[in-house]
This record gives sequence, C-alpha cells and structure tokens, in this order.
Amino acid sequence: MDNHPWLPNISRIKDMLREIGVDDVEQLFQDVPRDLILRRELKVGYDSPLPEEDIRWRLNQVAERNLKLRYPPFLGAGAYPHSIPSVIRFILSRSEFYTAYTPYQPEVNQGLLQGLFEYQSLMAELLEMDVVNSSHYDWGGSLAEAVLMGYRINGKRKVVIPESINPLHEEVLRTWVSGRELEVVKIPVGKDGKIDLDFLSSLNSDEISSIYIQQPNFFGVVETELEYVTDWARKNNVVSIMGVSPLSLGLIKTPGELGFDIAVGDGQELGIPLNFGGPYSGILATRMDMKLVRQMPGRIVGMTQDSQGRRGFTLILQTREQFARREKATSNITTNEALIALANAVYLSLLGKEGIRELATEIYKRSHYALKRMEDEELGKRKWESDFFEEFTFVFRSDYDRIHSELLRRGIHGGLRLGPREALFCVTEVHTKRAIDDLVNAMKEVA
Repeated sequence: MDNHPWLPNISRIKDMLREIGVDDVEQLFQDVPRDLILRRELKVGYDSPLPEEDIRWRLNQVAERNLKLRYPPFLGAGAYPHSIPSVIRFILSRSEFYTAYTPYQPEVNQGLLQGLFEYQSLMAELLEMDVVNSSHYDWGGSLAEAVLMGYRINGKRKVVIPESINPLHEEVLRTWVSGRELEVVKIPVGKDGKIDLDFLSSLNSDEISSIYIQQPNFFGVVETELEYVTDWARKNNVVSIMGVSPLSLGLIKTPGELGFDIAVGDGQELGIPLNFGGPYSGILATRMDMKLVRQMPGRIVGMTQDSQGRRGFTLILQTREQFARREKATSNITTNEALIALANAVYLSLLGKEGIRELATEIYKRSHYALKRMEDEELGKRKWESDFFEEFTFVFRSDYDRIHSELLRRGIHGGLRLGPREALFCVTEVHTKRAIDDLVNAMKEVA
C-alpha cells in the first residue's frame, strides 16, 4: 500500500498541491490577513511527548484547581441539577447504544430504533401530544424548527415570543430566522411576571405566523390562562407553540391539554447530567394534523411488521436534505441525539406517571421552602408574586455580586445574577433541607 487511507500522507504534500493546482501550502491561506498568520512553531504541550502517568498527574493537577462545591449549584436557567438513577448510565454504556451514530439505514439497527420508538411514545404520553420526533440538539434548536414549521405552513413573517423567554433560546431563534427575514415581536410581561394577554389584541394577526409561550417562563413563573392563547391562535390561523419543562408536567397542564399545535423543550432534566452545556436533547411534538406532521423536521420511528408478520421498527419520516431535494427538505440540521433520547426514555420508564408527579411535587415544595426562608430572614423579597416552579427571582436588599462571591468562597454556588440586586435561584430534589438552610444562613451572614 503506497498511501495509508486514513492517516495524513505528509510525504506526498507536493503531489496533493499539484493535483489541486496550488504551488505551495501558503497559497491555501492567502485569504487570511498577513498579520494574523503565526510565523513560528505553535507552542503546545510540553515540547516533548509525556509518559501516560505524567499526563494523568498533570490532568489531576488541573482538575484540582476546580472549585469544590458543598452542594449542587442553585443555578438553573435552562440546565438543572437532578438526581440520575445509576441504571441510566449502565444502559447507555452498552456498546450497541454507546457507539451507534444516527441511524441512516432505516432497518439496520432494530435495537436502537426500538429505543427511539419508546422515547417517542413515552414523550408523547408525557406531553399529551400525538407525534414526537427523535430528536433535536436542544430546546433552542427545537424552538427554531417549530417556528420555521409555522412559517412553511402559513407563509406569514412575524413571530410572537414572550419577554420572559430564556435569552439563550431567543438568541438561537433569532439566528435561525434571520436568514428567512422573519420579524420577532415580543409580548410584554406584566407586574405579576406573566405575559400580558391584552397585548394580543393589538397585533395584526394577518401578519403573525406563530406564537410561542414558555412554561414555566425563564423566571420560573407559571403562566395561566394559556387556553386564551391557543384559542386566539386557532381563530387567527396562527401556529401555537409551547416550550415546557418536562418535569413541571407532573403538576401543570400539558401542551396537549391546553390545545397547543407544537410542543418543544429539553430532555436534560430527564436523566442527563450537567456537563458544560451539553449534550442535551431537543424535544419536538405536534398534534396529529398532517399539515403539521408533514412539516416536522427530523425523523420519526414507526412500528411495523415485516414480510413474515414479525414486529419491526423503521424510520417512517425523514426529511433531512440528505433524503429529499434541498428545496423540499424541512431541515438540514436534524442529527438526532439518539443516546440522550434513550436516556430520557429510560428515565421516564423508571419514574412513570406517579413518579413524575411525586418528583414535581417535591421540587415545588423545596423551591417554595427556599423562598420562604429567604423572605423570613429578610434578605429581600420575591420579584413576582405569581406561583412558580423550580426557579424564582429574588430581589436582595444589598448587592448580589458580593453575596455571590462570599457564597462561592464558602463552597456554595448561588443563583444566576440578573441585575445588581436580583438573582434567579433554582431548587430541585437534590437540594436537601440542610443545603437550603446553609445557603440562606450564609447569605444572611454576608448580606
């Protein structure tokens, strides 16, 4: 073999340059400004290869510099600390799941296809929606795909979102729709932290393609009267989209019950650990309306029978541009998060309907206990009087930056800073009474 098929064939650089019509390597970088090009050897590593033991020791030294927290962080805002049953990691570590990439060949991997089918089925039951695909990268990506679905269905160019949307989701959405020249309009938030429903009457519905509501919203506030939103959307030919925290559905109405056309969310809360922002899984579900289903991006796994009557699983909808003409494809970014979706399915199967309800109740009680303790100690007051789930916005009597720094010094990670005296706190089932009390007591000492 003259050339190794997978390794760089450095000895044949001249041959490769000649093949593409370039005289030297420098020409490949001629578009890069001259002052940005490094004129020396790149200094990486330790100038020489290191023994494995030495590498392990150095990595441990770097890891030791991480701050060691006494409790799980009281930080949410889109990624939440939760208890994860050990069996999830065990199942995901099986090589038939762990090494499998997205199933391009519809019937080649029956085990993985069945796992994704179970994910779709469990998620459909949780959301009370009819059709779930499997899956997307994260909540923001699913939201952007849902908005583009609405645009393809009715062709209108305005999208309505709440001011209380997760700002990261909004950023993803604006990035995706900018190329389609869609205009984003925001619903203001009232003094109670909920969307101002009267604002809808000021909109020209002939221009509105879709309306998006986040439940609970970014500040943890539970929106009410959402049936008004879905009724308004239905009467005005507007696609309604609900972004929802999956675990909150143990206590609040589901997107299906409220009559939303599309539901989106993130599977991180369902068995996925915090890990520097990912990987997570984007949830996307619709009603059984072929107008919606045919515009659904990604892929759907279906159950069928083979020629001998045996049960089998296959991809029944895949509209990625690899499988359809580019102008007919509904998405070109639809690599599903198969392993994460499988974790979601295992998590939901372990907890079941009653387990989700009990867990949501526990999260609700603990987060309300934390707020009560903070108010009882006169650290400040809640920003919104409305009911909340898992997260709440707190307005301190003093500067929060100083409080947060002191908390970190004591090994406690507080909430997300929203302003000089405001922070968003997250409390879940992993925060014990002792952890909450220590948080409050520490803040009382430094506030």
